[in-house]
Amino acid sequence: MTDVRPFDLFAAGSGTVAVLVALRLTGLMLIAPVFSAATVPVKWRTSLLIVLTIVIQPIAYANMHGVPQITPASAIGELLVGFGIGLGAALLVGAAESAGDLLAIQIGLSGASLLDPLTKQSSPVLANFLSLFAVTILLALNVHLGMIEALAASLRAVPVGSAMDLHAGLANLLSLAGTLFLVGLRFAAPVIGTVMVGNAALAVLSRATPQLNILSVAFPLQIGLGLFALGIALPFIASTLGNWPTQYDQQLTSFFTAIAPGGMH
Repeated sequence: MTDVRPFDLFAAGSGTVAVLVALRLTGLMLIAPVFSAATVPVKWRTSLLIVLTIVIQPIAYANMHGVPQITPASAIGELLVGFGIGLGAALLVGAAESAGDLLAIQIGLSGASLLDPLTKQSSPVLANFLSLFAVTILLALNVHLGMIEALAASLRAVPVGSAMDLHAGLANLLSLAGTLFLVGLRFAAPVIGTVMVGNAALAVLSRATPQLNILSVAFPLQIGLGLFALGIALPFIASTLGNWPTQYDQQLTSFFTAIAPGGMH
């Protein structure tokens, strides 16, 4: 167990630690689902940032190896650590949204757009639906509490103000971001496959019965088949999202190992 020293608000480096913790929390809130939602007023996010900084600062102070200094490198490093913690959850929401974009094109609903309440931007209705579906599942898994716990754990793995390997940390985040399209394609693959089979069947039908006006049948059938397949696939998408805690722990372990000071690799 970590030997926790008594916390003194006016101890040497206390103010600096508070600033660095606030920067780490800022990086988290810039990208993490719910925390970064446009519907959350700025004053609420600022208040939450201040409260969490006060609560978490003793943990950071207890685990620092010396009095830290605020430099451009340390500020960027703290923002990057917070960003990496929030990215693990944001990727799942982004993957669900990208899957919705793919499905909207394949099913034929790309022209149907709604205002996304989380981002205040217009997006295809299926992308909007899957994004909100992913956020709902993650909130049911207490993702907001999990990210705060992960940030507290990061203060032990990567103490505030410590030397960080920013290049390795960025490379790790880029490799993680590269999985966004693959996860989104995995979400959308069953529906896309079903729609393609339906289109192939319609092509055979149009050849077999040339007198049939295939265009009047294809569009509603494609939409209906795609929405039916999406309804069947939703439990499997929810199951994948339900494995988030395990995947998140693995992602954070890899990220902390990459960005941690040389002595911790």
